[in-house]
Amino acid sequence: MISSLAAFVASRGFGQYIRQHFLDTTFRGLYRANAFDMALLIPYFVVLIWLASYGMHRYVLVYLYYKNQKSRTTDPPERFSHLPRVTVQLPIFNEQFVIERLLEAVCRLNYPTEKLDIQVLDDSTDETEDVARGLVEQYAARGCPITYHHRSNREGFKAGALAEGMKTAKGEFITIFDADFVPPEDFLLRTIHHFTDPKIGMVQTRWSHINRHYSFLTEVEAILLDGHFVLEHSGRARSGVFFNFNGTAGVWRRAAIEQAGGWQHDTLTEDTDLSYRAQLKGWKFIYLQDVECPAELPVEMTAFKTQQARWAKGLIQTSKKILPRVLRSDQPLRVKLEAWYHLTANLSYPLMVVLSVLLLPAMIIRFYQGWFQMLYIDLPLFLASTFSISSFYLVSQRELYPKSWPRALLYLPFLMALGIGLTITNTRAVLEALIGKQTEFTRTPKYRMESKMDRIRVTKYRRRLGWVPWVELLIGSYFALTVYYALDNENYITVPFLILFVLGYWYTGLMSLLQGRLSGLSLGAETHSKPFPVGI
Repeated sequence: MISSLAAFVASRGFGQYIRQHFLDTTFRGLYRANAFDMALLIPYFVVLIWLASYGMHRYVLVYLYYKNQKSRTTDPPERFSHLPRVTVQLPIFNEQFVIERLLEAVCRLNYPTEKLDIQVLDDSTDETEDVARGLVEQYAARGCPITYHHRSNREGFKAGALAEGMKTAKGEFITIFDADFVPPEDFLLRTIHHFTDPKIGMVQTRWSHINRHYSFLTEVEAILLDGHFVLEHSGRARSGVFFNFNGTAGVWRRAAIEQAGGWQHDTLTEDTDLSYRAQLKGWKFIYLQDVECPAELPVEMTAFKTQQARWAKGLIQTSKKILPRVLRSDQPLRVKLEAWYHLTANLSYPLMVVLSVLLLPAMIIRFYQGWFQMLYIDLPLFLASTFSISSFYLVSQRELYPKSWPRALLYLPFLMALGIGLTITNTRAVLEALIGKQTEFTRTPKYRMESKMDRIRVTKYRRRLGWVPWVELLIGSYFALTVYYALDNENYITVPFLILFVLGYWYTGLMSLLQGRLSGLSLGAETHSKPFPVGI
């Protein structure tokens, strides 16, 4: 009886499926691709291979991270006998909800007062100006070496404000904090001694997250940033290739900034631009993975998308400006290759759009070739371009949270889906960079959302939604149709990949459209109304 049951299962179940879809040769040789088919399939495979190369690069970064563990920077080789003078620059623009927290943290820095000066570089056009000015006066009256600087225009945006502050900065070293950061008291003492080596031009620390557990979105954002700060920065720093200052939570040697040409505002990522120019001049950078600087994550989808689009556009602008210099330099091939992958990584977003358009037609055309012929080519490429993401971020969580890292497994599908959902927003940004369209520096709104008890009541900094969420919903529906086609043709192996596309586009589109309606919902039993009415 058992043998007859096994025979039935083999004839009607999994065995029959395998024979029918992978071993059946009835139609072999009958299908011949015509010119139209090839016009679709060639771009499809070119895009898939290109995306797979970026996926393989993530594996390389993981390999470099572990291979060069002995090169991890922890303690400085020496310590200053007399601490040097440091200028702390705080570039802000319309940050009335977080400025108090920032100034409170910076004025608590453990560093000799006579060796420290703090600049509040304010380009604000709203109530932030009055709030910041009042707070600076209060702290200055208490003996804090802090000054307030307000520009009547935003020329050069953040880079312009930093360059203007350099004119009156007294420090040999420059520390920069964005408005949403809360540096720990020992930040300067844990970073400044690394500059005893005269070749060191910049020291970057790792961002941590004040409101990591605020919402599902912030949990995913935290994992995304952890991957960048653990594997990308550490992998590059340990292997001696170029990596970048992140615009905040780092310390610069003033001479390195000046020798590299100073702050320039022809890109939206002035930090990466300056970093590459300084390293091309021979300055060495250090990354301190063990030194954390907490910051607030965006709690709204449009704020997160705005941030990601600015970074995507800025990196492509920087690649157009800097890559030719890197490739012409006498740097080793491995440095040039890593710079290429680093600065061009966001080209993957328009490639994803092309892949999205071609995926269903390619499935229909190749259906006649048989699924086995499809999978032995497509599956390795999909694994290289998608599963590299999951392994990349899992490793970062394991390094940071050795006891609780399996918790990240719950977020991985949504992390991958969110990356897909950002495709439309970031593709628009990348294309603007490629054609040279200049746009202003768009800040990421922060509302001092620190715990689940907090909720947004003021939305003055919320950006308009525009047409992008509707396009995301439309493309998500297109992929839902693709899922239906795959199921109807019993191509079950591709369904999990396709569902990620559906979830990604629908999630980002719906969250963008519904954020205004959801912002009034309580996330806990007790709520606090934000913002805090400081000085208003």
